[in-house]
Amino acid sequence: MKPAKGTEDETPHLAPRRALGAKAALGPKVAAGAKAAAGPKTKKALRTPPVESTSVASDEARQTAIAIAVAALDKKAVGLEILDVAGKVDYADFLVLMTGRSDRQVVALSQGIEEALRKKSRRPLSVEGLPHANWVLMDFGDVVVHIFQDETRGLYDLEGLWLDARRLSVPIPEDLR
Repeated sequence: MKPAKGTEDETPHLAPRRALGAKAALGPKVAAGAKAAAGPKTKKALRTPPVESTSVASDEARQTAIAIAVAALDKKAVGLEILDVAGKVDYADFLVLMTGRSDRQVVALSQGIEEALRKKSRRPLSVEGLPHANWVLMDFGDVVVHIFQDETRGLYDLEGLWLDARRLSVPIPEDLR
């Protein structure tokens, strides 16, 4: 059924609008109004240096994330990343992402991390995904660990969701250098 003349929906599909940016996705009238509302830029506003954001994560959470990374490197994890999400989410300060090359390596990574942190008196609150080991999630409270197989990691692309999160440098132990 075709709409009456003059009432056709002239809104383009969502995907092309998303590619145009936030203002363009709102429509031409709203985008133009946003430009006008912004007003002229002053020289003072142009000279203001960007504010460096500092992490609100606790040192204990940072040390836990680093200990997890070191344990994962010991078990030959690949694609290891530590994302600082403190202040962006309320469930964790850090996400530790890594890839195992097989289901057996994913299980070995989770067991190695659990064993290394048990020596530091830290136990996971929860471990999910071990029967199939495509994606294992370990919750240490302020640090959440995601251990993926390569295909699953690409499918969910958590790094892409957290492009604005700061990355911690991963320390490489002496014996792995």
